[in-house]
Amino acid sequence: MQRVLAVYEEPRIAYFTMEVGLRNDIPTYAGGLGVLAGDVIRSSADLSLPLVAVTLISKKGHFKQQITKEGKQIEQPMEWVPSSFLRLLREEVEVELQKRQVKVKAWLYECCSKSLTGGTVPVIFLDTDVKGNVPEDREITHFLYGGDERYRLKQEVVLGIGGARMLEALGFEIRRYHMNEGHSSLLTLELLQRNGMDVDKVRNMCIFTTHTPMEAGHDKFPYDLVQEVIGEPIPLHILKRFGGKDRLNMTRLALNLSEYVNGVSKRHRSLTKEMFPGFEVQAITNGIYSFNWTCEHFRNLLDRYIPGWANEPELLVRVDGIPNEEIWRAHTSAKMELIDYVNSVTGVGMDYETLTLGFARRATAYKRAYLIFSDFKRLRRINQKAKIQLIFAGKAHPKDNLGKELIKTIFDYIEELKSDIKIIYLEDYDLEIAAKLVSGVDVWLNTPLPPLEASGTSGMKAAHNGVINFSVLDGWWIEGWIEDVTGWSIGPDPDEQLTPKERTSREIEDLYGKLEYIIAPRFYRERREWIDMMKNSIGKIAYYFNSHRMMRKYATAAYI
Repeated sequence: MQRVLAVYEEPRIAYFTMEVGLRNDIPTYAGGLGVLAGDVIRSSADLSLPLVAVTLISKKGHFKQQITKEGKQIEQPMEWVPSSFLRLLREEVEVELQKRQVKVKAWLYECCSKSLTGGTVPVIFLDTDVKGNVPEDREITHFLYGGDERYRLKQEVVLGIGGARMLEALGFEIRRYHMNEGHSSLLTLELLQRNGMDVDKVRNMCIFTTHTPMEAGHDKFPYDLVQEVIGEPIPLHILKRFGGKDRLNMTRLALNLSEYVNGVSKRHRSLTKEMFPGFEVQAITNGIYSFNWTCEHFRNLLDRYIPGWANEPELLVRVDGIPNEEIWRAHTSAKMELIDYVNSVTGVGMDYETLTLGFARRATAYKRAYLIFSDFKRLRRINQKAKIQLIFAGKAHPKDNLGKELIKTIFDYIEELKSDIKIIYLEDYDLEIAAKLVSGVDVWLNTPLPPLEASGTSGMKAAHNGVINFSVLDGWWIEGWIEDVTGWSIGPDPDEQLTPKERTSREIEDLYGKLEYIIAPRFYRERREWIDMMKNSIGKIAYYFNSHRMMRKYATAAYI
C-alpha cells in the first residue's frame, strides 16, 4: 500500500483516545483524560517514541461554560475551525452504522518535540461531517460526549473501527494498539475480522489502560442497540463471550482482548482487580508533561540552575541547590499573575499576601468541593486567626445534575461567607486557567471520596510549581505523600475500616485542624520551612510524577 504520510515509515504504536487536550484553542477535551492524552503525546514526541494518536474531531467541543451570578451553569457550543490548526487528508474510509455506509475523513495535527530531539507525533482527528453522509451521521463527531446512548455508541464505532481503518488507509504500520479507556475498544472487533478471528494474535497486539474505579465510568450498551447500530461484525455469541453476557461492556471487551492491562496508580490497580477478578492488571502511575505545566517563572529559574530538566525531569532532585529567595520570588511572580487575573475577571479584590487555596477539577459529587464548607463557624475562626482566600473552578457534565447543583451550592456558600472570606468560582475552566491556578495558589486542595480517585494529576502540576498539596489519601497522592515533607494528608488511611460517617467526620476535623494549626501558621510565620516544602514538592514529587517517566514505563513494559 502506498504511504500517504511517507515521513512516518517506522512501525508505530497506535494510541486511541476519545478526547485529547493539545491546545486551549483546540477544544477536543473535557477533563483529565484528555489532558493526560495530550501529555502522553508531547512526551512521546520529546522521547522520539513512534506513536500515532487517533481521536475524534469534536467540532463543537465539549461545551463553553457560563455561570450566572446565582451559580447556574449554562452550556454553549465551543465551535472551532479545524482548518486553522489541522491539515485535511485526502483519504476516506467507511463504517457501517444502522445499515448505512458512513464516510469518515481525517485531519492531521503534528505534535513536535519542544526539546532538541526532533521527535514528532502525528495526531489523526476523525470526522464524519462529510459530503454524502446523511445529516444525522454528519453530526456524529460534533459534540464530545454529547447526545444519547445511541450517539455515544456511534462515536465509539467511528473511533475504534473507523480509526483502525483510517490508519490502514494512511499506510501506517501498527505494531501495537493502545486503548486509552474503553471508548475505542471496538477496534478489537476490526482486528479480529482482519486476523481470521485469531484471538491470541489480536491480544498480542492490544494494550488497555483503564482510568476509573467507578462503575458508571465504564460504558455499557444493550445488545439490541449494538445490533441495530453495528449489526454483527463478529457473531453475537462470540461478542458476548468477550464483552459480557447481558450488555456490551466496553471495558470488559478491552480486558479480554488485551495482552497488557494497567491502572493509573498502584491503588487503582488493586481496585481494578477487585472490580474485574481474574484479569492480570499492572500499574503505571500517571504523570504530567513537565515543560507545559511549569510556569514561565519556574522554567526560567530551573533553566539557570538545572539545565536539561525539561527533558530529564529526574534532574529536579537537585532543586535544593536553588537559593530560597529565588524559589520564593518565582512563586510570588506566579501568584501575582493569578491574583491579577482573578481580580480582573471577578472584581473580588484578592491580595497577594493572603494564604491562597486552589480547588479546580470536574464538578461532580465524588470530588466533594463542598468539604471545606462543612463548618462555617470553624472556617470563619480559622480566617480570623490567619487570613485565607479560596479559588474554585470546574465544569459539570451537561447531564450531571448533581454536579450542576454542586456549583450552585458553592455559589450559595460564597454569598454567605462574602463578608468574611474572599472566595470565587472561575467559569469556563480550561487549560489556560488550569495553568494559572496550579502555579499561582499556595496550597492545592483535593478532597475526593475514596476510593473513587483513580489517579488525579492536578496535584502533580501544582508540585512542579512548588505548590504544596493538601489532599485526601487516594489515587496518586498515596504514592507522593510524605506527611509534613511533601504536603499533608486529609483524613484516615484509605484502608482503615470506618463507616462513611466516621470517615467524613475524621476528614473534616483533619482538614480544619491542619489548616488552622499547621498550614496557616507555617505559611505566615515559618517561611524557611514553607520554602523547604516547596522544594520538596519539586524535588520529591515533580522529579517522578511526570509523563516522561510514565511513557518510558509504557515503552518498556507495554510497547516493547
